[in-house]
Amino acid sequence: MEASSLPMLAAGRFLSPPPMLPAPSCPRRTLPCVRAGPQTLEAPEAPKPPRPSPRRSAVAEVKASPDPVAALTRFEDVLQTQDCNIILRHCGDTGCWDNLSKVFEWMQEHGMTNAASYSSYFKYLGLSCNPARALQVYGAIQDRSMRVHVSVCNSVLGCLVKNARIDSSFKLYDEMIREGLLSGCMKLKQGYTKAMGLINDLNSRGLQMDSVIYGSLLAICASHNYCEEAELYFQKMKDEGHKPNLFHYSSLLNAYSENANYEKAELLMKDLRSSDLTPNKVASNARVLPYVLKQPLHVMLTTLLKVYSKGGLFEKAKELLTELEASGFAQDEMPYCILLDGLVKGGKIQEATMLFDQMKEKGVKSDGYAFSIMISALHRGGHRKESKQLAKEFEAENATYDLVMLNTSLQAYCSTNDMESVMSMLKKMDELNISPDNITFNTLIRYFCNAKVYHLAYKTIEDMHTKGHQLNEDLCSHVMVQLGKAGFPSEAFSVYNMLRYSKRTVHKSLHEKALGILVPAGLLKDAYIVVKDNAELISPPSLEKFARSFMASGNINLINDVMKALNRSGWRISQDIFGRAIQRYIRKPDKKQLLLCLLDWMTGQGYSVDSSSRNLLLKNAQLFGQKQLIAEVLSKQQTASRTIGQRLKKMI
Repeated sequence: MEASSLPMLAAGRFLSPPPMLPAPSCPRRTLPCVRAGPQTLEAPEAPKPPRPSPRRSAVAEVKASPDPVAALTRFEDVLQTQDCNIILRHCGDTGCWDNLSKVFEWMQEHGMTNAASYSSYFKYLGLSCNPARALQVYGAIQDRSMRVHVSVCNSVLGCLVKNARIDSSFKLYDEMIREGLLSGCMKLKQGYTKAMGLINDLNSRGLQMDSVIYGSLLAICASHNYCEEAELYFQKMKDEGHKPNLFHYSSLLNAYSENANYEKAELLMKDLRSSDLTPNKVASNARVLPYVLKQPLHVMLTTLLKVYSKGGLFEKAKELLTELEASGFAQDEMPYCILLDGLVKGGKIQEATMLFDQMKEKGVKSDGYAFSIMISALHRGGHRKESKQLAKEFEAENATYDLVMLNTSLQAYCSTNDMESVMSMLKKMDELNISPDNITFNTLIRYFCNAKVYHLAYKTIEDMHTKGHQLNEDLCSHVMVQLGKAGFPSEAFSVYNMLRYSKRTVHKSLHEKALGILVPAGLLKDAYIVVKDNAELISPPSLEKFARSFMASGNINLINDVMKALNRSGWRISQDIFGRAIQRYIRKPDKKQLLLCLLDWMTGQGYSVDSSSRNLLLKNAQLFGQKQLIAEVLSKQQTASRTIGQRLKKMI
């Protein structure tokens, strides 16, 4: 597919407009014995250093501005919340307390704060000895989830303790616990461990556990798959005289659903029915079943449906779904999605398709989740045409998308090589202001690479890296190699650098792949950068090819540096390589000092020239002013080489 067939790409912000290229399938060489010059995507010039992104430039300007608020206003359309957090931390690190508060207030006014913003601000208020301001800001937080966010709570408490406000910190801590600080642990990776720390602190201070705290603990155990611990807390709560409510039963049932433990789930439901929380008993007392009880019951039954679906008990799951429909609890797509997901993961795609069709016939409202499950299932099952048709059906009936549905549709279109629909999804992503994630980027990179539109694959990698996403090494390494084969070594080297400087350890084969692209392309200075930092990870044959090429046509001023880098790697440089370097130097009499330095270095490392290079040096000894000088240097080399050789024999 040619680049000229992609006019829609320039309209989006997701990928910047690519430069126009000749079709990759066109022959690039007419004479195989003549090496083609390196090509680039822009022009056949030396690659320029990458320009900083607009966001980075904006952050730098705001940092340097004497009036950061004015600068923030100027770049409001460019900056994101994480950029403002960087600026906020800069004000704190430099001790500009006045600017710190001004920047934070600006962020609040423009809705550009998150948990990290509050956490950083409270930390610096502690350092600036302003606990009163911290209490004021914390007290004004309206979002309950933000008030009980663990990092926010830790920062404001740390601010109070640092400034000897012990009484205030204890009072606020108790308030946080009551508001649901424990619940904030549910979304943390180490949430269970943090919750246990808070509970231990409660116990050490003699505070009593209540049903609210037990409810939070059960929810945390369920969300982190601590089923046995959830059972223990549920029983302990009952032993202490706290009566479980529907939320407690639902949390424990959710814990059972993670392990598909349907036997314990059924026993729990039996226990629930024997309590006074069942709808029938409540209705007989109150005469009316309030909505607030219907909703938890709905959640309970839906969770039980998840237990059956995960456990492969599809007949029981279907019976329960029928009960939910009869009770009016299946008016949205969630119960259907739970069973659809179970059927799909159980390999029953045909049954899932039938259930999905029934759901549509019944007019069940869908936000796209059920469509997403089915499109992905058909795609993975090899039914790519059907997957694409379903994505088209959703697109025709719905104007709104979320990121999951966009990614799902994108995968369906990419798998069927529907470039027009792919571009339509990217345009929709722009219109809905949805930020792409790793799945979006990797899907596009694979698609562009398979379509041999390597310039778009490169631009997507570049955009992904600029936006701070972690690159997929295997995928980007493949693109790098393909760029090299297509005649774009500069861009291949750029991909290599993006991988190399990302926050991870790359596979050692990546360096050799990069070297294999750069050396044939004649980008020897870039190849030297690869070798200098990673020579010990590169095979001797590849180092040999690089060394031969560099001695023949590399920057003559770097020859000695290249020799030292190769030697540091443990690779023993051959006399042939030294001979090539000597020939280069002799052809450039003005570089005689570099040649003398090389010969002296060789002596110190135990290297010596071969007879051919020795004769060449003696023949051109007049370059060094005195013939005796070169003779002495060569004599020292021979002596040093014999000495080192004898030492090696003794060691053997």
